[in-house]
Amino acid sequence: MPSHKRYGPLGKTVTLSAGLMLAGSISAQAQDIVVWGGFPELTDYYERVAEGMSDDYPDLNVIVEPIGLRDHEKRVALALSSGLDDATVLELIGSTANRYIVNDLLPPAPSGVADFVNDGENFEPFFRDTATVDGSVYGVPLFRGQGALFYNTDMLAEAGLDGPPTTMEEYDDYAAKLTQRDEGGTPTVSGWSLRLSGGGAGIAEKFWINMHQHGGSVLEQVGDKYRAGYANEAGLAALRQYVNAVSGDKTVSIDMPADAAAFQRGQTAMFIRESWVIGDTEKKAPDLNYDTALLPRGSIALPVNLYVSGGSDKAQEAAWAFAIEANKPEHLIWMLDNVGWLPNRVGVDYSGVIEAKPQFSAFVDLPEDYELFTLPSIEPINEILTRFAAKLTEAFADPSLAGDDEAIMAILESSAEETNAILDRAGILAE
Repeated sequence: MPSHKRYGPLGKTVTLSAGLMLAGSISAQAQDIVVWGGFPELTDYYERVAEGMSDDYPDLNVIVEPIGLRDHEKRVALALSSGLDDATVLELIGSTANRYIVNDLLPPAPSGVADFVNDGENFEPFFRDTATVDGSVYGVPLFRGQGALFYNTDMLAEAGLDGPPTTMEEYDDYAAKLTQRDEGGTPTVSGWSLRLSGGGAGIAEKFWINMHQHGGSVLEQVGDKYRAGYANEAGLAALRQYVNAVSGDKTVSIDMPADAAAFQRGQTAMFIRESWVIGDTEKKAPDLNYDTALLPRGSIALPVNLYVSGGSDKAQEAAWAFAIEANKPEHLIWMLDNVGWLPNRVGVDYSGVIEAKPQFSAFVDLPEDYELFTLPSIEPINEILTRFAAKLTEAFADPSLAGDDEAIMAILESSAEETNAILDRAGILAE
């Protein structure tokens, strides 16, 4: 069948799906449902899920429209505020969805879907909780973003390093030994690639991961309220580490290639990222010799759920059926194997994939004291992270901060005041 090409609310062409005529026992006529995602690498997975519905829904047309994550978030915000004509499956991080739920812009799941989510044989409490608000289920858990260290084993061997770093002090030492420089001393291959620029909130999330290794948290919860938790020794240690990497030891620079693409091209020796890099590297750099390692203390875990909004009641039924179909074991195993995201459903045998790709071990073989945390599901979380990220970006690029703990702490204190003001405005500032 011909491919669909549609135009989203942002005016950008977003491809995609082959017009899979799939669903249908809900109606004698064809029904459309749209799948909006922020992770384009999942396109083939969603099309596979749609094909899996063909027997029960022979007349359903599933239109898959992925787009980059930040544009996806903007698209969802615009669409939910103005209303959706088609029944739309929305792929959202739980903390992001919460702002729409508390403003009655996303409906709760039907009772049958809620029963599926609440079944302890399907999901652990952590994932059930991220799909639930005030006792009502709103989303169906699907996968999570969880961090680990990726490192180039050839580069470590060449630098005389045996195994990955296990403390934050070792991260600095390894970065210095792994950095490759030109004759003028400018780094050409970074020892440790840090998130220094790009999408706003993502910068603060990655900083939070590093700060967690120093024993801190960007937000501290007190009862059902929060306060800034980074204007302290843990925050100072984390920001000092960034500043030193850029302007002190100079093991990385603001304008160097970064992230997965740099790792796959041999332009960085180490970086912290989610498990999707495994699937991506298999496609783009199959001969790269690398491994993964646990972070010193623990990692962020960002559960992504599927929500439904818009369209007729019958189309919504099909959209919720799509969310359930997406959690069938055969689809989840395929996603882990071919894309690399970590499914959230328990009771599924993923051992074959993990044995074939041992890099997954740092994501699933976790010691009991390994601490996973997630973003709090509070309405202003995105504003808090975006504003904090803007301050961090400026600090990363300021060479005058190198070796000046007092100036670094002043930046953290000023930003913390802004964070607390946002929390206060939202009525959730802790004393």
